Amino acid sequence: MKEKEEKEKINASLKFTIIAVILIAIFCIAITPVTLQNDTYYTIKVGEHIAQSGIDGQDPFSWHEDLAYTYPHWGYDLITYFINQAFGLTGIYITTCILSVILGLSIYFVNTKLVKNQLFSFFITIGVMYVIRDYVAARAQLVTFILFILTIYFIEKFIETKQKRYAVGLILIPLAIANLHVAVFPFYFVLYLPYIAEYLIVLLGEIILYRKVEEFLLKIKIKQYEKKVGQEEKVELLKKKQQELEGRIDKIKIKRTKELQNPYKIKFTKNPNVKWLILVMVICLLTGLVTPLGTTPYTYLVKTMQGNTTQNINEHLPMTLATDTDAMCMLVLFLSILIFTKSKIRLVDLFMIGGLCFLMIDSRRQITMFTIVGSVIFNRLIMELIEIYVGHKEKEIIEKGCNVIGIAVITLVTVGLSYYLGKDKWDDQYIDESTYPVQASDFILENINLETARFYNEYNYGSYLLFRGIPVFIDSRADLYAPEFSGKEEDIFSDFINTSGIGTFYGDTFEKYNITHVITYKNSKMNMIITKTEASKYKELYQDDYFVIYERI
Repeated sequence: MKEKEEKEKINASLKFTIIAVILIAIFCIAITPVTLQNDTYYTIKVGEHIAQSGIDGQDPFSWHEDLAYTYPHWGYDLITYFINQAFGLTGIYITTCILSVILGLSIYFVNTKLVKNQLFSFFITIGVMYVIRDYVAARAQLVTFILFILTIYFIEKFIETKQKRYAVGLILIPLAIANLHVAVFPFYFVLYLPYIAEYLIVLLGEIILYRKVEEFLLKIKIKQYEKKVGQEEKVELLKKKQQELEGRIDKIKIKRTKELQNPYKIKFTKNPNVKWLILVMVICLLTGLVTPLGTTPYTYLVKTMQGNTTQNINEHLPMTLATDTDAMCMLVLFLSILIFTKSKIRLVDLFMIGGLCFLMIDSRRQITMFTIVGSVIFNRLIMELIEIYVGHKEKEIIEKGCNVIGIAVITLVTVGLSYYLGKDKWDDQYIDESTYPVQASDFILENINLETARFYNEYNYGSYLLFRGIPVFIDSRADLYAPEFSGKEEDIFSDFINTSGIGTFYGDTFEKYNITHVITYKNSKMNMIITKTEASKYKELYQDDYFVIYERI
């Protein structure tokens, strides 16, 4: 009878898993955009250059001379180029869909493996993918999202079992990151810190320092008196004090052990396998050398933080919680569970979620890591909440959610939400002509001599211009144009920011860089000023519904 029930549970679990995989795949494809982002265009072109010329450390796409380039995601660029060569932009879109599905399934299976439930893991996965939907794009970060959630799984399983296969996985991940997306290489090691911090705190908590010092001083005194003649009585008295002290220390240890077993809010765990995790982390630090980029994995982030590019790119700016509903809702959920319920949180989870929250507020793009990694912690809290307040009915609730009616409701809701999120993109094109100068590029290639022309263009569509083979003033590889990376004294990026914000008169920038041609949005401030006040200094060569091209007279 028990065997029959066990088989039925396994079959039900397998059925739910199959349905969950299908629904997650549908949802992930629904949120994957058809229209490509600006970074994708330079990614293809950089991959083409690497395939033809290798990694030469120089930028071949800007008309600025001798700009040093670090090729920070050369591996991803190369793969994207080959996909584009074989299947075109359709291949890139399909690949992005596949990576989106892999990310969704990775989040789901990591949650089911670490928290041991399917139903809530499914809901949480859908929630995570919904929150990070704006970051699902044909960019290297989509691959690193997958690698980071797998990192959490490998760390948790390694300190639980100490099996070598998980250590191998942990070593291979930074090796991949160092060649696919070097900018996030240091972040990989941030994920280790909460585990190490918890281990050290618990270790220090076991050491009753002031008692140890007292015990150490007693031992010194005993040795001193033992060397003296006629001090046997004094020695015995000191030894008696030593025994009493050891007894008090043992009582304190017992009391602390009981407190750790039943803490008020924060659960401490001393896992001896963390010592081996530290060794694995040290080995992983060396993987940054296994790349054709030299020491770039160790220096890239430092140089980026020294410059001002992160202060002027939207996704790097600090988050304003009042305007970010998703982040606000997540924080409210976490705080509500921790403050108003009897749920307890592991110290490592508290460190992890606290650190990621700080990073998210400091840089809004880190909402992705807060959401992805935080999904496991939130799942854990939800399961503990159910266990505390529902108790023996926990399995019954999950089983009801996994029965035929429950699955039917889940399917209808997920498919309906997928349709709602995906319907607006059905008519989208891979290239948005209102954002990227498609027709203007055709005109430039047919009518302007690119060997002598020096175009001034804007940041958001520079990548498309170089994708079409037009040398650019700037594009979305912001680091390339900062002096920390370019090897130039000129701060091209700052000059662009000041010019586009009218902090510097654009005519002065044009003179400084000997600009011959200007391409700009038709509704831009620059075009308005040129049209209204300086038309005599510029010859209009081309205009369409979105862009205009001028030649400087």
